Order: sequence, then C-alpha cells, then structure tokens
Amino acid sequence: MIKLISSMATRQVLAELASQWQTASGIQVHIESVGGVDAAKRVQAGEAFDGVVLASDAIEKLATGGHVLAGSRVDLVRSSVAVAVKEGTSVPDISTESALRSAIEAAPTIGYSTGPSGVALVKLFERWGLWDALQTRIVQAPPGIPVGTLVARGEVALGFQQLSELMHLDGITVVGTLPEAVGITTIFSAATCAASTQQETVAKLFAFMAASKAAAVKQKHGMQAT
Repeated sequence: MIKLISSMATRQVLAELASQWQTASGIQVHIESVGGVDAAKRVQAGEAFDGVVLASDAIEKLATGGHVLAGSRVDLVRSSVAVAVKEGTSVPDISTESALRSAIEAAPTIGYSTGPSGVALVKLFERWGLWDALQTRIVQAPPGIPVGTLVARGEVALGFQQLSELMHLDGITVVGTLPEAVGITTIFSAATCAASTQQETVAKLFAFMAASKAAAVKQKHGMQAT
C-alpha cells in the first residue's frame, strides 16, 4: 500500500486519480487529507508517508529540509480561488477588480482559509489598503474546515477558497473565480517522502497523476493540468 498525505484542496481529485491507478496497477493507495499546514508539519515530524501533495512552495520547503527526495517534485494541478455565498442569498458582482473590492467592502463578514489562497488573499487586501478595516469582519476557517462550510452555516457572508473545495459543497452558491486582474492561482505538487521504502512505485503513481490523460478528471474537480 502507498500512503499519501495531502492538503484538503486536492482531496477529491487525488481520490479519483488514485482509484484509477489502483485499478490499473493493483496497488492500493491510502490518502489522508488534512489542513496543508498540518500536513507539512507531519511530514517534517517524520510520519510514515510515502508521498505528499501540497502547494509547490510548501513542497520546496520540505525538499530544502530533506523531508522529501530532491528532484522528486511533480507539478500536478493549477487551482484557482473562487468566491461563494450562502445558497438563496443575493450573488454579488465580482467580474472586475473594482466590483470584487466593492463586494468585499459591503460584506458583513468574510471567510478565508489557512492555506496558500488565504495568504495570497491577505496580501491582496493589504495592497488595497483594506486589511486593517476588515479585522472586525474577517474570519479564518480552522485548519481542515472548508470555508464553504462556514458560508453554508451563515457564519460568513462571503467565502474565499480554492474552487475545488467549494464546488462540491451543499448549501452554497459559487459566484465564480476571482477576476483575472487579481486572480489567485496555486500550483499543487507531489513529492516522494525521504522515508518511503517504495520510492519507485510512488514515482510511477505521481507520473500517472501528472499525465495528460488525467486532465479531464482535474477539470471535473475545478482544476487545470499544469
């Protein structure tokens, strides 16, 4: 059995691709999906995983620390940040940068994640000069909890997270991805853990996941091939 750990953003696309590979190879794959920060910490702590899938910059940090094999990184998907509102509520205009900013300024509460999309969103708010003004209205979802869940519960009015994490949730309406001028795209990459005893098999699995024939599955889950 191959054991992987990943962030929540890639949970569903990895599950489907792993199922396909498992059928073709006969080798079982177990994937644990948690908050990205927690996943990185667990790999750093030396937990017994064969591979890890995280944002590319997190993979590079693991490589620098010797926790994944140098040169084993494989870019799998490009993932865009989207906006969601509670189902049945009015849908704001986010078609341009100015429209998105107006929607944010008008929202009573805003949700964002602990992952790379959240970091990028904070930088955008800072660039706009809104970060300080938003402090009383902004809510960061706990690690491993989708922002869309907070939106569905009515705890936040406007939620920002990877499209892949929003599109399959009940109780919300996905407004769309951010306009091109301020779009946030994360590359999620895979790497073989240094402690793995099945390094060749893991490399074959990741090559399968990165192959062009996997593009349709990635699109199905709101992502694009790299």
